[in-house]
Amino acid sequence: MIKIMVVDDEVAMREILKIMLKDYRVIEASNGREAVELYKKEKPHVVLMDIMMPLMNGIEATSEIKKIDPEAKIIAITAYASSKGEKVLDAGADHILKKPFTRREVVELINSILNST
Repeated sequence: MIKIMVVDDEVAMREILKIMLKDYRVIEASNGREAVELYKKEKPHVVLMDIMMPLMNGIEATSEIKKIDPEAKIIAITAYASSKGEKVLDAGADHILKKPFTRREVVELINSILNST
C-alpha cells in the first residue's frame, strides 16, 4: 500500500489530511525533527510537509530528508506560498500545495507524483 507521511504541528490539519487520504496508509509527524527520523524508518512514498512548525521547520526538514534520500517526493503545504515558496523549493520540495486545498487537489497531486516515478 502507498505510504504517505503527513507532517504538520496542527493536530486538526493532520486529522483532515488523514480523512482526505483514507485510501493510503498515512503516518504522521508533528514537527520537522520528528519527520526526518520517521522518514529514515518508514521511507514513505510521498511526504506532505507543512512549512511553519516548531523545533525544525518544513524548509529545514525538507533539506535534511533530501540529504538522506535525494529521490524523496515532498509536497510542501503552506498558506505562505508567496513568501516561503521559493525557499522550500530550493530546499528540495517537488511541489507546493497552497492552503486551503481540496481533497481532489491533494489526491491528484500525489497521484501525479507517484505516476511520474
